[in-house]
Amino acid sequence: MGWLASQSSLVQALIATFYTWGMTALGSGLIFFFRDMKRTVMNAMLGFAAGVMVAASFFSLLDPGIKYAEEQGVPPYIPAVLGFLIGCGFLWSVDRIIPHMHNDSGRVEGVKSGLGKSFLLVLAITLHNIPEGIAVGVAFGALSGSYDSAAFYSAVALAVGMGIQNFPEGIAVAFPARREGASPFKAWFYGQLSGIVEIPAALIGVLGVSIVRPLLPYAMSFAAGAMIYVVFDELIPEAHADGERAIVTFMVVIGFALMMLLDLGLG
Repeated sequence: MGWLASQSSLVQALIATFYTWGMTALGSGLIFFFRDMKRTVMNAMLGFAAGVMVAASFFSLLDPGIKYAEEQGVPPYIPAVLGFLIGCGFLWSVDRIIPHMHNDSGRVEGVKSGLGKSFLLVLAITLHNIPEGIAVGVAFGALSGSYDSAAFYSAVALAVGMGIQNFPEGIAVAFPARREGASPFKAWFYGQLSGIVEIPAALIGVLGVSIVRPLLPYAMSFAAGAMIYVVFDELIPEAHADGERAIVTFMVVIGFALMMLLDLGLG
């Protein structure tokens, strides 16, 4: 941990996102050991991922963003609300442009394309991972030019949390792809592919706030808004698609508590 703390924010963000991508690949790798995954298990994992993302949005992004706004002498409600709404609007727009398919309904959204079902599922999870990558990049970009131990460990907690919730996202691509007839290797490849987007997204986040420091509180709120949009537009509806609510709600609570523990414990 001491070595990581001594590196530049760009290197830290790259290390963190390679870890989060690796967790996606690890989740996808379960396809080599199991032919299928029970829907109840999938729903529970999606609920867990939702809880992690909601907690990360507040404890690792909105709350620090408010503090940075206050340090800059900006009324904190301006970047918090504006950035949050722009983040939600950004994901709403991307959701209607990029072709993708939701696993819960089988409905294809975005512009018309000739892409196969497996790749459309990859694109759906990829959309989830864009704000996650930006969030990690922004969190480490906040350290640019200075070292704040609390901010550093908060960024580490965010990266750890994103990696944990990426594990079920890899599963959510690989197993449906396998059911569609893909080979185990191809299903794994599709699953891990959805996580690669976090690396360039993190670079955009870290470079943006490092170059234009006043953007930091807006960028943090933007990432939070985008992740909250994903939770309530994608993860919760898909987890509830089979009518299972108790286990999903329980896992949302567990995911939220774990992310809160990571952030407060490390921060």
